[in-house]
Amino acid sequence: MTKNVRVRFAPSPTGPLHIGGVRTALFNYLFAKKHNGTFVLRIEDTDQNRYVEGAENYIIDALNWCNIPFDEGPGKNEKFGPYRQSERKGLYKAYAEELIASGNAYYAFDTAESLDAARKDHEANGKTFIYNWHNRLKLTNSLSLSAEETQEKLEAGEDYVIRFKSPQDETLRLKDMIRGDIKIDTNILDDKVLFKSDGMPTYHLANIVDDHLMEITHVIRGEEWLPSLALHYQLYKAFGWESPEFAHLPLILKPTGKGKLSKRDGDKLGFPVFPLEWIDPKTNDVSRGYKEDGYFADAMINFLAFLGWNPGTEQELFSLDELIEAFDIERVHKAGARFDPDKIKWFNHHYMQEQHNYELAEAFKAEREALKDIDINYVSMAVNLIKERATFVSDLWDLSHFFFEAPKTYDEKAYKKAIKDDTRELLSELATLINTIEDYTTETLQTTIKGWITSKEIGFGKVMMPLRLALVGALQGPEVFDIMFMIGKKESIERIENLATGI
Repeated sequence: MTKNVRVRFAPSPTGPLHIGGVRTALFNYLFAKKHNGTFVLRIEDTDQNRYVEGAENYIIDALNWCNIPFDEGPGKNEKFGPYRQSERKGLYKAYAEELIASGNAYYAFDTAESLDAARKDHEANGKTFIYNWHNRLKLTNSLSLSAEETQEKLEAGEDYVIRFKSPQDETLRLKDMIRGDIKIDTNILDDKVLFKSDGMPTYHLANIVDDHLMEITHVIRGEEWLPSLALHYQLYKAFGWESPEFAHLPLILKPTGKGKLSKRDGDKLGFPVFPLEWIDPKTNDVSRGYKEDGYFADAMINFLAFLGWNPGTEQELFSLDELIEAFDIERVHKAGARFDPDKIKWFNHHYMQEQHNYELAEAFKAEREALKDIDINYVSMAVNLIKERATFVSDLWDLSHFFFEAPKTYDEKAYKKAIKDDTRELLSELATLINTIEDYTTETLQTTIKGWITSKEIGFGKVMMPLRLALVGALQGPEVFDIMFMIGKKESIERIENLATGI
């Protein structure tokens, strides 16, 4: 790729960043880094009615947590700033008027009432109303009015919008990096509004102007923008600008595979759809986030990369650097990608194993009051023994509580299975044996206790099951001798005697 690659992620600050938006940002980031390019963040806040306080900061925080920070954007390397469209609104009207001057756009003075009446008239005749070549000369605009009438309306301060003049009887031949060649009949296109009566541009005009001025080379965005591709190509042509290359990512589907994953699906089905927790500033309603639910950013990124893309190999686990190296936009699928909440847990389990024990111990201590005064190195050793069974830090207590406190009760089924007529006598002998061990290590414990069991010519289960029950309170957990070493001789003997006494 010879040109300087520049891509942009352009979310609207209307609420928290949906997981689909994170996937779009990720694919832009991977593409940029693959080609030594620039990843730009632009905030598309032209719709001020839907602006939500705090949403922009949330977007930036989410990208940073995901380890896919922007190279250029609000407050950072502002080479083509400003990067908020609301701060660029002085730019757009001149470009809209340039299109009018070139005959590619026109003023439209239609009121909401007149347009509603036109729609109802079409519906009454079994037709669909489309504002375009078919009827624009019958409506109130600068194409149907004389130049003098148009000027009078403008000078009188009448409300107007500026519409793009779609061509008639043409076939557009477009290209998408994912979907290939696309043909569009211009007769089915409507004359989209480019500039609104409130003095703000629509997305269509603003994003074209900004992409051009910011020298964006590739537009990688969601499939929902595919119907706008024809207009955007025509706008580039009307301005006489070189068009960027376009790629439209497949939809992320509900876990059932039917319909687009929405913000409501997470609450309904019990999983987050946002990277970070979001508190609605108006209602104080809390929406769950992957970070707060205990997911690692690397796990989420690895999972999202496979929603619509695959490397063409059997490999599933990728570091971010490996994703950058492997990423190819042409390997992105056209079909929608089903969101699988269990798969992201699978990824998180893997990344749990990759975490440093000390870091996990710190996170574990931070969320459990009972560990506040426990030495971090001890907690780290315990984590090392049980983390292979954990998917989240929040799982660690249930898997390791016996390292920090003696069992208060015993699992009923385990008790019935482990306790026999001679168990009390065996446990008493075992406690005495353990008390004689001077070199109290995992290896010595294993050699001594197994040798004693063998010498008594009894089955290992007759001792090992009640021993585990005494230490843990259930027939689960890591290697018994590791537990005994960790909790120490005195505590091990006390737990064995506690169980023996209660039999």
